[in-house]
Amino acid sequence: MEPVSVALQLLKRQAEIQRQMRKPGGIPVLEERELFAIRERLVQYPAAVQAITQIAGATRTPLEQIRVEDVEKWDGRLSTN
Repeated sequence: MEPVSVALQLLKRQAEIQRQMRKPGGIPVLEERELFAIRERLVQYPAAVQAITQIAGATRTPLEQIRVEDVEKWDGRLSTN
């Protein structure tokens, strides 16, 4: 799997867990641990994470709606890393 697709998948899962945290009852301990593991893995893909967050902010698109193709168009050099 390419770094962009891995980073995008991790960011989407992170956002999902964070949304669940804000609901009454919060999240189970396992999901909290998963959140920490996701954050550790995202460190491996700094350029991909930066490109994804830039496109999300610049286009005001929710993370859930961003596709790998959108990121690759935004920053084509990431698609081959």
